[in-house]
Amino acid sequence: MSPTRARRPRAPALSRSAGPEGVGKSPLRDYAFIADGERGALIGPSGDIAWMCFPTWSDSALFAGLLGSGGVFRVTPADSFVTGGYYEERSLIWHSRFVTHHGIFESRDALSYPGSADRAILLRRLSAQHGSGDMVVEFAPANDYGRRVFAGWQRENHTFIADDGRITIRLTVPPAAEWVRHSPRANGLTFGLKVTRGEHLDFVAEFIKGTGIAHNPPDPSQCWQASEGAWRAAVPECTNVIASPDVARSIAVLRSMTDGHGGTIAAATTSLPEREDSDRNFDYRFCWIRDVCYVGQAGATIPGAEILLDDAVRWVGDRLRSDKDHTSPAYLGNGEPIYPPAKLDVPGYPGGTDVVGNRVREQFQLDIFGEALLLFARASCRDRLDAEGWRAASIALEAIENRWDEPEAGIWELEPKRWTHSRLICVAGLRAIADAHAPRKWSTRSLTLADHLLDETARSSLHPSGRWQRAPDDERPDASLLLAEIRGALPASDSRSVATRKAISSELAKDHYLYRYRNPGRELGEDEGVFLICNFWMALAALGAGAPIEAAHWFERGRAAMSTTGLFSEEFDAGEHQLRGNLPQAFVHAMLIEAATALGPC
Repeated sequence: MSPTRARRPRAPALSRSAGPEGVGKSPLRDYAFIADGERGALIGPSGDIAWMCFPTWSDSALFAGLLGSGGVFRVTPADSFVTGGYYEERSLIWHSRFVTHHGIFESRDALSYPGSADRAILLRRLSAQHGSGDMVVEFAPANDYGRRVFAGWQRENHTFIADDGRITIRLTVPPAAEWVRHSPRANGLTFGLKVTRGEHLDFVAEFIKGTGIAHNPPDPSQCWQASEGAWRAAVPECTNVIASPDVARSIAVLRSMTDGHGGTIAAATTSLPEREDSDRNFDYRFCWIRDVCYVGQAGATIPGAEILLDDAVRWVGDRLRSDKDHTSPAYLGNGEPIYPPAKLDVPGYPGGTDVVGNRVREQFQLDIFGEALLLFARASCRDRLDAEGWRAASIALEAIENRWDEPEAGIWELEPKRWTHSRLICVAGLRAIADAHAPRKWSTRSLTLADHLLDETARSSLHPSGRWQRAPDDERPDASLLLAEIRGALPASDSRSVATRKAISSELAKDHYLYRYRNPGRELGEDEGVFLICNFWMALAALGAGAPIEAAHWFERGRAAMSTTGLFSEEFDAGEHQLRGNLPQAFVHAMLIEAATALGPC
């Protein structure tokens, strides 16, 4: 149905009550996330698209208000308002909700799903749930992380087109929208319109790689209908599982962060500080081997979400077959190397500095080969591993044989050492692939190597108390060591597992929030926040140890740290009840899915 033509109003006056002067200053917990697989956007509580890169996740942002820079697409009432919002079930279709003195208004927001590599369609549908009132829409994209505006807008009827030589943008507005020529933002477009109950008014922004447009503006109703159907097909109902709405939303997040190559981006953002003024700001807009393996493992646990497993097997397999035992820890989605870190000259999210790129490209991380074997074993047990997958598994096995005793950066990407977690995950992966319908020669070879690695690790990295320690020269416990029993390197009943689990619970937990490790002389929470994936690891470990009530306690404590919009960042500041780090963080959503399904039906 086409939008109902409304009376063309006098343009409402812009006032400070229409929203904050800038964007990117709200707590992370108040941002919503929409995505189409190839890129994503964060929506602020005042109806602003505060972050969106194009054409892909790791390209420059067109809307960078999150980092205090330029680029804006804001929908707000002209009057004072209170904000809220919600997702439609089994989707990343978000409703920005505004309550004013004159009515209740919504902007239904989505990136048309699934997206294509060279074109994004951003949909915003305005409606009045109660009453009527004036709305203001401001549109001023700016490339190069908000530093280069689009100028020379050409108008044709209800469309506005501009390009910067690399990207073409077309905004289609409803007939009721009145263009305010005196836009307060240079080279931006501002519109005023009245929204009345019973009608909907569509704004459609197209972003096209290159110059020129070879097709007509998309029909918004058709885009909405196609996206609704695609989301219903992409996200299973997740009935009969604990926390089913959060599980379904997490599947939607992971599906939307997985591109056409099969790689899942680690996080949609860059440079969001893990601690105020600590210079701990990283770019996570890339695909980590380890994270993609976690996503694949999560997909294997939910009927109807197996495509996450298939995509992970395909993407990780491609990387191993290409780079063999020199496989990098992370890549661009298309498999190309990520770029080295460089400072980004923008104001930044408060408390942080800005960087693009990541130093991980230069690292060796042994555990990725163990994680790959665990992923391939899971696929094989479900008859989803083909000959090419087995070839990739063979490469991972050879990489462990060749490099298991080298110093490496480990799961936390620290200084090169012989990290215990990495070796034990390789043990787990070797045992899993041996049990996964592998040829007899594989089983013997894998199990022999697994036994050797376990013996060597016990010789060098077993604490005098009987628990695992982080490294031969580092006696501290580490939450990542829970994965040894979770993934089957050794049983939960093994004395080393019991002692490790007990030490982690007693030394790294505070109020049932779990931290990665403790720095000498510092209290928990001083150096970094709660590392949320660790809570779900402990839930799985407790469940494997036969303590379901304790497992549920850890699970629910971790789940409570999600944002008001239902998203997880990497860390949680338990003292200030704030999200820290980049958002959303895929591996936390993946581990929530795995822990929820392991806990059983609701």
